[in-house]
Amino acid sequence: MDQLIQQIINGISLGSIYALIALGYTMVYGIIKLINFAHGDIYMLGAYIGYFCMTTLKLGFLPSLFIAIILCMIVGICIEKIAYKPLRNATRIAVLITAIGVSLFLQYGTMFFVGANVRTYPPLTGLMAKRFKYGHTLISMHQIIIVITTIVLMTALQVIVKNTRIGKAMRAVSLDKDAAQLMGINVDSTISFTFALGSALAGAAGVLVGIYYNSINPLMGTMPGLKAFVAAVLGGIGIIPGAMMGGYLIGIIEVFVSGYGSSMYRDAVVFAILILILILKPSGIMGKNIGEKV
Repeated sequence: MDQLIQQIINGISLGSIYALIALGYTMVYGIIKLINFAHGDIYMLGAYIGYFCMTTLKLGFLPSLFIAIILCMIVGICIEKIAYKPLRNATRIAVLITAIGVSLFLQYGTMFFVGANVRTYPPLTGLMAKRFKYGHTLISMHQIIIVITTIVLMTALQVIVKNTRIGKAMRAVSLDKDAAQLMGINVDSTISFTFALGSALAGAAGVLVGIYYNSINPLMGTMPGLKAFVAAVLGGIGIIPGAMMGGYLIGIIEVFVSGYGSSMYRDAVVFAILILILILKPSGIMGKNIGEKV
């Protein structure tokens, strides 16, 4: 029983990171029907920005997290303006290839500037380094920080989407871009804001994974980015609550496979879930089948 509780706690911590990344995928897809495969590499940039702030600037966790969020927002906007906006009316395959190209550019551009070596995050000190033991269950302060930060960011996202003017514009554009434009909504600004929000969450996830696993490298965004995409599809891509739920489900499933089976199979199980969900319910757990006019 103690091992089960421990695995659930570990799964929630990992799922929080996947959920933050998956939200970026699902928001961008919900607005412009684009799978932004460069999103996982923005998460990688967030990890490096946090590392630079903590090691070179000697800042604490919260200032480093805030700077990573702001800079990743700027990167996300720049990517949208430079790479995706000129292809707004292009075929989906052209945009998809561009997204893969942007992903490779971010990976190897980062490798060019910082090198391919694995970097180690500085250990947190004081209260943030504490561990709490209840029976045989161990909870680290890192895990508590990850879950609390994720809840705060997700709540802020929901408030923005549901209760602000720009959030209403995002929902309008996701329903019908042309109609939203006729009603006076600036579609380009709304899309850029969506990229900014998604990139901010990915940047935060990068810092969180840095303090959780300690090591980072320029190619670290590929596999978590793909797993977060699976989480978004599992929950229902384009649906924000679905991305949250999918992230936590994938995190818990992966930890359970590693804990009760073999860590060698955890990636295979995640992608097997993607195949099953596409066969059995392509719209995802929270998605609805919608007929497409032709």
